Amino acid sequence: MKKSGFLKYAIKKIVLHGLFWSAVLLYFTFFFGLEDATFKTVCTFSSFLLPVTMATTYVFVYHLIPHYLLPGKYYEFVLYAIATFIISSSSIMYSAFYGLNLSASMALGKEFPITKSLLFINIVVYLVVILASAFSLLKTNYKTQTTNEILKNKILSGELQLKKQELTYLKMQVHPHFLFNTLNTLYGFALKKSDETPELILKLSSLLDYILYQTPKAKVPLNQEIEHIQDYIALEQMRFKNNLQIDFKCDPIAEELEIAPMILLPFIENSFKHGKRSDGSINVAIHLKISQKKFFFWIKNSKITPLNDQKEPFSEPRKSGIGLENIKKRLAIVYKNAHQLDIRNEPDFYEVSLTLNLANV
Repeated sequence: MKKSGFLKYAIKKIVLHGLFWSAVLLYFTFFFGLEDATFKTVCTFSSFLLPVTMATTYVFVYHLIPHYLLPGKYYEFVLYAIATFIISSSSIMYSAFYGLNLSASMALGKEFPITKSLLFINIVVYLVVILASAFSLLKTNYKTQTTNEILKNKILSGELQLKKQELTYLKMQVHPHFLFNTLNTLYGFALKKSDETPELILKLSSLLDYILYQTPKAKVPLNQEIEHIQDYIALEQMRFKNNLQIDFKCDPIAEELEIAPMILLPFIENSFKHGKRSDGSINVAIHLKISQKKFFFWIKNSKITPLNDQKEPFSEPRKSGIGLENIKKRLAIVYKNAHQLDIRNEPDFYEVSLTLNLANV
């Protein structure tokens, strides 16, 4: 198969070169066609110039340009180019002399009307060399750009794949983070044998359905994400009851606006997880605003004052703060140069401000 492909390539190249040099011969015949000379006579004269033109062209295209000019060996290139021009000029002179004699003898005694100077002949020959060399340079440049573009696309594709894998991993981390917190709430209700347990399970089921089928997507409707947040807040209200003071405000959201799923929930989870005071109360304020496709998310919660070091039964088997680091990495990937995150950690409150430019993503 490889041998057959190489043979086809070689035949194609020979045919193309043959057509090119046939065109060059016609080009010479046109320029050297003088007065009463017949086409056959001028073509014979031109054919003597063709070998030296081919040799000079191939020396430049296949040796001097790839081995000296392109690698940046300009001194060697100029030196060898001058030597090539001297040798080829001498060859052109001899070729023109013998071609003129033979062509004149073919003219059946008529004087071959050659009035072109050797300088003109050299210019015509070197014009072919220059054009062929220029074409070779353009072809090489195009191939280089194409190769670089392919490599660049491969690199970008590889980086994109890594980013997708990293993003998928980060999303997977959110699931247990959310699940552990919600299971703790459900565990407390089950211990109390609360009548609200079935409703809690139903809301949890809805949230898990959202996680399983929506979070794998790159974007989800912003309205849907906010509904998911409201469901989570409802779970926490069932858990804390009168101990929770929640201030939730949200501007009307256009249906076409989309956001990365589960990008806001870690902040809200942390506000409930770490916002409990020593008396059991918790204050959380959440404001969501939209202005010219810029989404503003603001949350503030009271600070936790632990009474003891007891862990909850479904405590999360991860280091503290991993949720925050997770969300920072996701923002850097999904909303690179399109987000601003400000965090204030004061003695008596914790505040997060996040701005997302939804139009640039």
